[in-house]
Order: sequence, then structure tokens, then C-alpha cells
Amino acid sequence: MRPSIAELLADGGPLVLPGVYDALSARLAHEAGCRAVFLSGFAMAATRLGRPDFGLLTQSEVLEAARGVCGAVPCPVVVDIDTGYGGVFNVERTVEALLQMGAAGCFLEDQEWPKRCGHMEGKRVVPLDEYLPKLAAARETGGPDFWITARTDARAVEGIDEAIRRGRASIDHGASCVFVEAPQSIDEMTQVRAALPASVPLVANMVEQGKTPLRSATELAAAGYRLVLVPVAPLLASAHALRTLFATLARDGATRAHADRMLTFGELNGIVGLDDKYRRERGRTA
Repeated sequence: MRPSIAELLADGGPLVLPGVYDALSARLAHEAGCRAVFLSGFAMAATRLGRPDFGLLTQSEVLEAARGVCGAVPCPVVVDIDTGYGGVFNVERTVEALLQMGAAGCFLEDQEWPKRCGHMEGKRVVPLDEYLPKLAAARETGGPDFWITARTDARAVEGIDEAIRRGRASIDHGASCVFVEAPQSIDEMTQVRAALPASVPLVANMVEQGKTPLRSATELAAAGYRLVLVPVAPLLASAHALRTLFATLARDGATRAHADRMLTFGELNGIVGLDDKYRRERGRTA
């Protein structure tokens, strides 16, 4: 049985959530020792659509990806469901589907739809009294063990004080933790932590070349941030590797010059469980 996010946080240390975008990236993260994974909306938009995180993903596309990831790894999977794809009843339906597939939790944000990446320009947020009922619906539907991250993008729109106000209100409506997106300095991160109850876990979102200063998980834990989200780095690394490989192939018509930067065919088959399938196949025909 998968542990809950709360159980993983019980040891007192920070929990790092790498961003994954499909079953294979989730397996690689789990194999490397990551204790939980985050199904990233930014990464899904890039890999499934080849487009920016501009609210283009549909509910069905995200749930399809989540089903594959939840089925591929035994560790907790937290899913980015953007704004919940509509109103209260849409949030209920989305959370119901996540529960059925075994997801550990979700991120639910207060942007207007179509939303966009928290480190992009032009964001808008809905009134708080429109967001909070959706958050409460996610909690009622998900139950006590489903980890609900309340994300606010108000910092970019209305300032850090309004973001803190929304974070406080989210706690009262069932949030497991609070995610103030895109603070622009260490001082702002300190202000957020000081203004919210110490018992409430906070999320720090570490986006390379984003708006928030990059800090290590150890540094963030010392600053009072228990969950460290790294949503984009895995995609940046894999895209870089693919671009380099394709350039080699276009130049040489072969991959030999790139062989030392690739898994072997056998290694990849091992990751996806081919030996187990062979073993089970032999058992059925013995």
C-alpha cells in the first residue's frame, strides 16, 4: 500500500517532489530513490501537446496521464489539476477519478481559466469566494488522507499580502498545505512562512530561471518549507538529451557518437519490467 504524503512528512525532513510527465519518467524517479512524484501540468503540456502551459490541457488528458503514472509506480503520486476544470462539481468529479486510480493528492489553484504557468506573465485570479468552495469540495470528496495543496497565484496579480490572506483562508477550507506561487525573493518567502501557522506545511516551487530564488531542499527546510517542488528540471534535462541525440542522428545518420549518453536496450527493458513479463510467461506455459 502506498504511504500518504502526511506519512512521508512525519519524519520531519523535507519531501522533494520531482515533476514527471508520463509513466517512464515516474519509474525513473522512483528507481532513483524519490519518495513521491508530482505529475506536472507544465511538463504534460510540453510533452503531450508540444505547447506552453496556457490552460490547453483538458481534464480527460490529465486524468489519462495520471492513470498511467499511478499504475507505473508504488510511490505516492500528486497530480496537478490546474483549476479543477470548472466549478465545484467538476472538482468533485476530478478528485473522484484520482481516488479511483490511487493518486495521493492534487494541486488546486485560484487562477482564472484558461490558466497559465505560475512563472509566466498575464495571470489572473478568481475572487476568493469562488475558489474556496472548490477547495472545500476537493476535501469533502477526497477524504482526510487525500493531500490537497492550495495554490494561489495572487502574488503576481495583487501582491504578497493578498497571497498570504488567501493562504490563510485556504487552511480553513480543507487545504493540507499552502503553495504561494512565485515569491520573488528570499525575504518574501520568509514573510510567507512567518505569516502562516507553523503547523501548516508550505510548498516551495523551484523552477530553473523562474521568478523564485533557487535553494536546496536543506536550505528550504531550514526556512520552514516542508515540500520542495521541482516540476520542470526533469523535462529540461530530457529535452536537452533528446535535442543532442537528434542533432547527432541528423549529422551522422547513426547514433554511435552518442552511445555513451544513452541507456542500453537491456537497461531500458529492465526498467519497464521485461524480465518479469518473461518469467510470468514461462510460468503459464510450464
